Amino acid sequence: MPDPRERLLACLPRLRRYARALTGERCSADDLVQDTVERGWARLSQWRSTSDMRAWLFSIMHNLHVDQMRRPHLSTVELEEAPPTPAPTSASARLELRDVQTALALLPAEQREVLLLVALEEMTYEEVAGTLGIPLGTVMSRLSRGRERLRLLMLGQAVPAPLKVVK
Repeated sequence: MPDPRERLLACLPRLRRYARALTGERCSADDLVQDTVERGWARLSQWRSTSDMRAWLFSIMHNLHVDQMRRPHLSTVELEEAPPTPAPTSASARLELRDVQTALALLPAEQREVLLLVALEEMTYEEVAGTLGIPLGTVMSRLSRGRERLRLLMLGQAVPAPLKVVK
């Protein structure tokens, strides 16, 4: 069984990819990864060796991201934007990638998080539920709504407004 510190470091590429997809910008993603690793490193003794470290770190990242979203912050613009993935070779592939990134950014955060963990990180519904601390049924409904909303956005169709709570 590898050393827990080595396992934590081995999770860095996936943490970076997920943080970049969550935040949409490189600097914020790097800050989120750094905060996640710092907190995970400091609390490494709390990690259960029988559980998945990746899911544990994603839980930490999710909680940090939620905390950051609640705090007021200034808008910034990156001067040197690097593509999140290797640049596609054809112009149509680059346009499609840009469209997917734009559509993902338009999804509600709850749907985007679940969609990214399932599709990008290939986590099971149970792992996502544990990572985000939500029931399995909530994962499935957010994923379904997120996929449908993403599909409509990619087709350029109007997305129905979310339901309003009436008291």
